[in-house]
Amino acid sequence: MNSKLDRRIQYTRMILKESLMKLLKEKPISSITVKELCALADINRSTFYSHYSDQYDLLTQVEEEIIQDMNETLLNYNINQDEESFQMIEKIVEYVAANSDICETLFSENGDPSFKKRVMMLAHDYTVKSWMSSYPVDDSITSEYASLFAISGSIHILEIWLKNGMDKTPKEMAEIINNLTNKGLSSLR
Repeated sequence: MNSKLDRRIQYTRMILKESLMKLLKEKPISSITVKELCALADINRSTFYSHYSDQYDLLTQVEEEIIQDMNETLLNYNINQDEESFQMIEKIVEYVAANSDICETLFSENGDPSFKKRVMMLAHDYTVKSWMSSYPVDDSITSEYASLFAISGSIHILEIWLKNGMDKTPKEMAEIINNLTNKGLSSLR
């Protein structure tokens, strides 16, 4: 009986998440109502409210899922080792590709602007901790700026890649990001 209930809960949350993503492709979260979410998901409002307090809560839960998955991916790699650094980038790009519809929607102009910042800060916090151990203390500010620059650029590259229909493989994108991050624009020559 419990697993049947769990499947219904999972299904309800999945259909609400899909409905939210569909609506976010058309308009910002501030223009989406619980009523239209429920209509699109074909559930009643009381069912919605048994899972989420409002449409913003649902969006936050979707974002938290993505952040948590990315955090788990980042924790599995040592960015100080070149090979692992590339593998980490490749896994993140593969994750974005596997969740392209959600990621493209969340990174779009209709998504929550704070989500992109949270993704950037997650990657920044992880890379700064790793990079700090390889830089002298007096270079820590430069290291932090370099990290923010690289991460911001990487996220924008992924946004464009998603908008272009993922015209390159995840491995090719990881190589581009890795080369630009480690070698800068001179890697394009």
